[in-house]
Amino acid sequence: MWKWILGFIALIAAVLGITYFSADKDTRALIAHLPTDRNVLFWSIPQRDAAFRALDKLPALAKVNIIDAGDNVHALPTGAPLKIATNVDAYMKAQRTAGLVIVQDGKIRLEKYGLDFNAQGKWTSFSVAKSFTSTLVGAAIKDGHIKSIDDKVSAYIPDLKGSAYDDVSIKQLLTMTSGVRWNEDYEDKNSDVARFNEHKAEKGVDVTVSYMRKLPREAPAGTKWVYKTGETNLIGVLVSSAVGKTLSQYLSEKIWAPYGMEQDASWLLGATGHEISGCCIQASTRDFARFGEFVRGGAMVDGKPLLPADWLAPATSKQADIGIAGKGYGYQWWTYDDGAFAAQGIFGQGIFIDPKRKLVIASNSNWPKATDPDGVGRQREEFYRSVQAAVDAEAKTR
Repeated sequence: MWKWILGFIALIAAVLGITYFSADKDTRALIAHLPTDRNVLFWSIPQRDAAFRALDKLPALAKVNIIDAGDNVHALPTGAPLKIATNVDAYMKAQRTAGLVIVQDGKIRLEKYGLDFNAQGKWTSFSVAKSFTSTLVGAAIKDGHIKSIDDKVSAYIPDLKGSAYDDVSIKQLLTMTSGVRWNEDYEDKNSDVARFNEHKAEKGVDVTVSYMRKLPREAPAGTKWVYKTGETNLIGVLVSSAVGKTLSQYLSEKIWAPYGMEQDASWLLGATGHEISGCCIQASTRDFARFGEFVRGGAMVDGKPLLPADWLAPATSKQADIGIAGKGYGYQWWTYDDGAFAAQGIFGQGIFIDPKRKLVIASNSNWPKATDPDGVGRQREEFYRSVQAAVDAEAKTR
């Protein structure tokens, strides 16, 4: 037992780049709070502070694939500081922000860190990964591995035949309008999103497919929007099956290496070996910002489009009504009626993209609750608007 404990401490010390006995008091406290179970949704705030920067190295979760970076780094030169009306330090404190990178017209206009995090660290994405996964669907269509988003899902995942998903198209998965019943309540231990994490797969069946194919239908396919992380996980199984590669390998080959991400990233794996494609890419905040720049720039690598010509416009505009004025849902992107769109993850992860202003805002945080739309969520929306206003004010002076 003592050998295991000492080994665990040594592992966590390596994760944090320190030794336990030489660490200061605050860092020792961070190590002490690292969780040893898989119930991410129900960890304490100190546990999450410790774990979100090391999710890919925790003994309970540490099965990952590496997303290899290339030899060349996409430059993000430093521009003049953006004059934002919001008090950024106070905003970051309220948001419990670990990393904030604002890129405008290809230059870093603001970069700040908190929670003892820094530019070299990697923070988990949570559902920001959904937008990466949907982008890989577009790449797979461009490469000829998937014929059309109008194809039925079961044509690519035969184990779904005979289930409620037999009638569902890839597009309906992308827009979360399958009509299959699902509960995404992050505070309910009996919700699908919580129970899914503990599901034991049927023999020979992927764990996501094993869980999802048992779900009942609640509405005709294409008629009702309900947010479902499990369906993004199905998309990941579909893409990796279609291309014959892991999502990590495909993401590295198509985007991460050729576009010029600065660091290797990692992607957590489910119990049966597929990436958890609705969650859990570990990367630096700068590289999340670079992904935003990649999409903002038309998803081009070396001047060549990675996606079909008719992909980005519908992917990043309202395809489904989510019941909130001025917003919608595209292909795993949250959309705004003004043309902006965003990738979002629980506990305050985000990539906000405003093509009109050539603006990308990448942030990693540890909100007090998984979601809080009327509290820190609304505050983040107000911050986005204040940054947009700062860009507009600057443009008027030129």
